[in-house]
Amino acid sequence: MKGSNCLKYISCFLLLVCYVFVAKGQSIQDLSNFQNRSSGGQSSRSSSKKDSLQKRDRFADSITIFYRYFDSTRNRTIDSSINDFTSRFPQPYSYHHLGNYGTAAQSLLFNPLMKAGFDAGFHQFDIYKFTLENTKFYQTTRPYTELAYMLGSRSEQLIDLKHTQNRKTNFNFALEYRFSNSPGFLKNQNASHNNFRITTHYQTNNRKYEFFMVLLSNKAASSENGGLVNIKLLDSLALNNPYELETRMGKAGASNSNPFNTAVATGNIYRETDFLYRHHYDFGKKDSIVTDSITYKIFYPRFRIEHNLRFTQQSYNFFDNNVDSVRYKSFFNFNAITGVNLSYNDSWSNFQNEFSLITFPDKNNQSQFFKASIALQNLRGTFDTVSSTSFYNVYTSAEYRNRTRNQIWDIEATGKFYINGFNAGDYSAFINMKRLLSKKYGYFNIGFQNTNRSPSFILNQLSSFPITNRINYAKENIIRLFSSYDNPKKQFKLSAEYFAVNNFMYFDSFYTAKQEAALFNVLHIAAEKKFKLSKRWNWYTEIHIQQTTGNPPVNIPFFFTRNRIAFEGNFYTNLYISTGLEVRYNSGYKADNFSPQIGQYFYQTANTINNRPDINAFLHFRIKSFKGFLRVENLNTISLDDGNLGFTKRNLLANDYVAQSLILRFGVWWNFIN
Repeated sequence: MKGSNCLKYISCFLLLVCYVFVAKGQSIQDLSNFQNRSSGGQSSRSSSKKDSLQKRDRFADSITIFYRYFDSTRNRTIDSSINDFTSRFPQPYSYHHLGNYGTAAQSLLFNPLMKAGFDAGFHQFDIYKFTLENTKFYQTTRPYTELAYMLGSRSEQLIDLKHTQNRKTNFNFALEYRFSNSPGFLKNQNASHNNFRITTHYQTNNRKYEFFMVLLSNKAASSENGGLVNIKLLDSLALNNPYELETRMGKAGASNSNPFNTAVATGNIYRETDFLYRHHYDFGKKDSIVTDSITYKIFYPRFRIEHNLRFTQQSYNFFDNNVDSVRYKSFFNFNAITGVNLSYNDSWSNFQNEFSLITFPDKNNQSQFFKASIALQNLRGTFDTVSSTSFYNVYTSAEYRNRTRNQIWDIEATGKFYINGFNAGDYSAFINMKRLLSKKYGYFNIGFQNTNRSPSFILNQLSSFPITNRINYAKENIIRLFSSYDNPKKQFKLSAEYFAVNNFMYFDSFYTAKQEAALFNVLHIAAEKKFKLSKRWNWYTEIHIQQTTGNPPVNIPFFFTRNRIAFEGNFYTNLYISTGLEVRYNSGYKADNFSPQIGQYFYQTANTINNRPDINAFLHFRIKSFKGFLRVENLNTISLDDGNLGFTKRNLLANDYVAQSLILRFGVWWNFIN
């Protein structure tokens, strides 16, 4: 627990630093200076004289704000669109859960894990997490705050808070917090998630030293009910309330639908804390530009020394405090003892040091560089607080990026190889090339990816989770070829992915894993298009086709599509509206089942699921900085049995897991310029 206390102290210290900068910081005076300091793709400038207009607040009613994702050099602007709810809701449209937001989620599209090196093996809550990859570093001329609140049926709640500001042009900090809680429609189905993130970015006035800091924390708490005991009883509910049905796990009468209840008596609680400190020192060339009133100092980085320090703590825990041995034997073929609590816990601490050397061939383009790195990773695992193990990894990596100054070519190539340690022999390679054909014809993109990875640690005999057939599995190897054509002017995109998979790891029952030694292929073709039906009516369509060869142990629908037909436009100067219908449909397929005890979706061939299309009605609008979302979802559950109108025809998600009936969601996203 010393590491946990250390992270708490770090968090308190960082909050104190942010407060000091807020209390003592001064306002931004020169927008051009700000933009040059933050451009990344061009040389950096700083003024050696004071602006004669410094007493005038030029930005009282306006803001210039942009951000970059972690490990990216491309600037992006804040998204103000309203036509796609999933761009703000944490669950992507291509995923499904187990009947309640916050429960274990799985993609309808083939999406294998392509990450070399250590992996604990738990990914069912990944879409709800804050990660380094989706971390944003901001630059802004004014303090910016975004508040979001969503309320759904059965008291489903989502709270999302963001704040960022520059106290000087070379220092920015951002705070983010997200909380979701959903009691669910069935017993023992409540799920809640807590996510917290702090980022800071600082660069010295002489442009030579710079650091980035990220502190994030994720907690996922999801009750598990194992599905319905008898799913056929959905057609004969006395009060049309599925909460009265019996579930396979959880004590009868012990659960409730209280929206403020985040406790878990039977289920999973996962915790993750991640701290990253990246800093570098640049060597380069100084220069200056003199104007009538200002001298701009310029620094061209040519060589960089970089260090990454990262510390991560992870805890994965399943427990059942209401064990029924008869149900465990009948439904899961597992020998348990009534009254004896079940608990499985794997905890990890991960400490990494990475050193890099970076060169910039073109002094005016920091988006072109070559990077070489070497890293030492130390891991310590504790299992059910009884046994523990420690091991290490040494890996090297290289990276080349070039976003040409004329923005015609965009090239990225990366490689990582584990030369020694627990995951020795793992590697990953990635190359992507993007070409601007013309403003009229858009972009063409092509790429290659190959990963050779060790099986996740949950398959190791030291893990406390009850997997019965742990052996020395071979490394999994996946090749991915991909390309796309994107024409923004015509609002059309076509893409294709081809996977070649060898030694594929998967689960085939509640407690057993298998490895498919035979090579198999998966082809995924997708198309997106916006059709202008009339002046105000638009049709957004997305189509996916997936095909496997070799009869692999992979369950994916052959056809998947999402369509939105919307009435859209700008009314009364500041009112923007997007309203219409959204339809999502996938062809019938043998959907994976879910094992709550080990937190894994697993392959099954017994049952085929054929669902009605998901149909949602929506009204989205924006008035200046205020965005509102009103949605009526799952209209497809409508029924007219015996002449009575109801919403009882629920879709199936997995064996014995059922989707919700008609639900309402209302959300607001409101941003402020302080």
